[in-house]
Formats: sequence, C-alpha cells, structure tokens
Amino acid sequence: MKVILLSELKGRGGEGDVIDVKTGFAVNYLFPRKMAIEATPGNLKQLEQRMHNIQKREEVRLTEAGDFRGLLDGKKIVISVKVGEAGRLFGSVTPMMIADAIKDQLDVEIDRRKIETRGSIKTVGTHAAELAVYRDIKADFTIDVIAEGEIVEATEEEAALAAEVEAAKAGIDLTAKTDDEDASTESDDDADEKEGSASAESADVEEDETVAEKDPAS
Repeated sequence: MKVILLSELKGRGGEGDVIDVKTGFAVNYLFPRKMAIEATPGNLKQLEQRMHNIQKREEVRLTEAGDFRGLLDGKKIVISVKVGEAGRLFGSVTPMMIADAIKDQLDVEIDRRKIETRGSIKTVGTHAAELAVYRDIKADFTIDVIAEGEIVEATEEEAALAAEVEAAKAGIDLTAKTDDEDASTESDDDADEKEGSASAESADVEEDETVAEKDPAS
C-alpha cells in the first residue's frame, strides 16, 4: 500500500515522501498516529501543491539536526553500574540509562528509542553507540561503563575544560593576572628600582669623600 508520510518514519523517510508499506501497518499504526495518509490521486495532487512548503520545512529540520548532532557527536558518557565477577553486569545498560546519563552529563534531552548500540552492553569498558538524529544524520559517541565506586580520572584536556567551565561560572579569567598579582609585581619592581638608585647614590658619596681626602685644598 502506498502512503504519503506526514512526519519522519525512522529508516523509511520524512514528510512528503511516498513509500510502500503493509496495509496492516498503515491502518493500525501510521494512520491512527497521523504519521501518514493514503496516497490517493487527490492526496498526491495536494502533495504537489504543498511540496514547496514541505521542502522549506525540511531544510530547517536538517539544519537543526546538524546542530543537535554537534552536541553529542564524539562525546564520552560515563555510566556507573553494579558489577559481578569478571566484570559482568547485573543485567545490562539500557537505552533509558544512557538517555538519563546524557541528560545529567551533557544537559541534552534525547529520545531513548533513537539510541543504537552494537548489541547489549553487559560488561564494563568502552562501548560505541550512536543516536539517530534525523534521516541519515547520526551522532557517534562512546559509553564508559564502570563499576560503582570506581573513580574515573579525567584526561588533561577534560580537566582543563572543566576548570575553564568552573572559572567561567565564577567569572574568573584564568589567562589574566589578578589585580593583586599586578600590584605585587609593580611593588617589587619599584622596590628594586629604589634600591638600585640608593646604591648608586651611596657610591657617588663615597667617591666624593675619597677625592676630598686626597685634595689638600679641601
């Protein structure tokens, strides 16, 4: 049965696409959820008239999807779980756990149903995952599964980034000297300059006294 999609159908298409589906799937799933309509001659004609607006909306969706992808692509998510012998988990890491961890650590809300992993995650270690953002746009990220109570050491880059974030929250510029440091530096420089001038003046006085002692007329 041919239908016209009114919204994205994962792996099949987006708004305005005409696809073939099983009649039962269309009648029992797509039509009740207003995700598609039957591709009748009248509906196809209306589709042609609306295609320009559909294309404009699609351009916006693709741009937004690309921006959203950048929030997660290449990131690392840490999930702490209870672990048994040989690093085996009591159960597995679920999409809901991954979605919650992403929300907590990156402050990004995602649909757990769009998370894909390479099989069930049942051991500690690093696992690859991806998020189906929109159409062919996907975000690749990694999941670090650790035992509860294990301390995760941040890399130098992560530690530096964390320090910058905390400094930004506190309104501190890590690259600039503080006023106290500048004042201290200036005071030290002034003290050195004054000490040098005093030494020079003392040397001049000693030289004048020496000359006076040698000069009989003085």
